[in-house]
Amino acid sequence: MRKPTFIKINLIVLLLMISTKTIAQTHENSVLLDNLKWSERTALTILDKYPQAWQIDGTEKPKWDYKMGLVLSAFEKLYRKTNDKKYFNYIKEYADELIDADGNNSKYERDEYNIDCANPGKLLFKLYDETKDKRYLKVLQELRKQLENQPRTASGGFWHKQIYPNQMWIDGLYMAEPFYTEYTVRFENGKALNDIAKQFELVQTHLVDKKTGLVYQAWDESKEIAWANPETGTSPTIWGRGIGWYMMALVETLEYYPKTHPKYKALTEDLNQIAKSVMQHKSASGLWYQVADKPEMNGNFLESSASAMIIYALAKGANKGYLKPIYKKTAEESFKAYLKEFVSKDSQGHIIISKVSSNVGLGGKPFRDGTNEYYIKSKTKDNSSPALAAFLLSALELEK
Repeated sequence: MRKPTFIKINLIVLLLMISTKTIAQTHENSVLLDNLKWSERTALTILDKYPQAWQIDGTEKPKWDYKMGLVLSAFEKLYRKTNDKKYFNYIKEYADELIDADGNNSKYERDEYNIDCANPGKLLFKLYDETKDKRYLKVLQELRKQLENQPRTASGGFWHKQIYPNQMWIDGLYMAEPFYTEYTVRFENGKALNDIAKQFELVQTHLVDKKTGLVYQAWDESKEIAWANPETGTSPTIWGRGIGWYMMALVETLEYYPKTHPKYKALTEDLNQIAKSVMQHKSASGLWYQVADKPEMNGNFLESSASAMIIYALAKGANKGYLKPIYKKTAEESFKAYLKEFVSKDSQGHIIISKVSSNVGLGGKPFRDGTNEYYIKSKTKDNSSPALAAFLLSALELEK
């Protein structure tokens, strides 16, 4: 009669031992992450949550997507700094999941002319350099063909997608221009540099708000879409993350743009103009709002992806000499405020970044009107990829 009781006691003891060991391992992992720099701590948070990079943001199937391009470009910079192969392998495994033995990317449709698809292409330069695998070069060439034939506005600006005629979106500058610049400098002796500068010139002419110096999310040159201002063609809202996309586009394009080129000076002036404007629109704490020019609006909130992108661009711009050193100091102060406002950790020591704006857009079905209220009412998430990647990038620049 004692045997079941004996077994039960042993089972309880075993469960307690397992529980104690799990708690100890969790504590050990938390202490390990606490001792890392913010850049590596963020990278390990991502690696633990998404063992395969195509899973980022909870994606259910492998996808050629700008989000993976954004996060993995941060991993590439971390790999360059640390020479830790786990970061390189994370990138390579993503590419190899999508690119077959013949260099075909089954998850990419060039005929959609989605400019977001150029962004993951940036990863293939480093992969090709290190492996000399011509599959990566083939995909690079395919993406370059897309830009060669990308539909354009009458004045020469890239459409954001085939389904958005005559429209330039501000995030499209980040998606295309750093890739386009590196490609043309590497393989074409810079023949497309004037075209790249033209894309930024159109933004400065048509998407920069004359009053604030900040950028609208989009511009319809035809002024036909319902969200477009009938006089200017711009969308209604100055979105914080849109500013971040644009500033990142500038600093990452300038990284490859030859200093001897006649348009280089204009691009640095564009960066200085937007940097000065964002300084005038940061909150008292040093962070930025979802609707960047209207902090007083009911329901408006400090937004983490925009703030991290801007911090990164200011820090990188100062480190590279595009901006004055004072901007590095601003980035450092804003980074401290960022940690206080947005960053916490879970029981395992993984970081949690709060108040990330969900993806917002314009047009489509149901129709998105792009009003200030639409952006303010967008749901926020924790640890969405734009904030994680930009935080990692900003940490890397500030650790220099």
